Amino acid sequence: MQSQATSPEAYIAQLPEDRKEAILKLRATILDNLPQGFVEEMSYGNIGYVVPHSPYPKGYHCNPKLPLPYIGIASQKNYISLYHFAIYADEQLTDWFRNEYPKHSQTKLDMGKGCIRFKKTTDIPYPLIGELIAMISAEDLIAIYETHIKR
Repeated sequence: MQSQATSPEAYIAQLPEDRKEAILKLRATILDNLPQGFVEEMSYGNIGYVVPHSPYPKGYHCNPKLPLPYIGIASQKNYISLYHFAIYADEQLTDWFRNEYPKHSQTKLDMGKGCIRFKKTTDIPYPLIGELIAMISAEDLIAIYETHIKR
């Protein structure tokens, strides 16, 4: 179920206590490592980080009224999820992350095409997430999107 919160702060305020600290720390990790060109906003009922329309007026092909997504974080029923648009689209980045993850966590990687799930808040490898966030500039994301996703 998507949140009806209108700001990241409102989203976090409605979370159960056991999730607030992890989401706050994940948000801080993202903001500390987020390259210029991205903005934080509510996106799909979650906290999102996007390339706004000003540098990329075409927007997202599924709905051009929406900006190009990069990262999303959400507190789901049974886990915290990190949605990473570039990891979905770039095989080299996916391979890098899969190889690095065991160096930063004792748990098995639970990952879909673009969603990384953390069942326990103590299992989130914040330094690795920070490194992952910092690897892709807004220009890189647009190039990945134009090359691998947009048809």
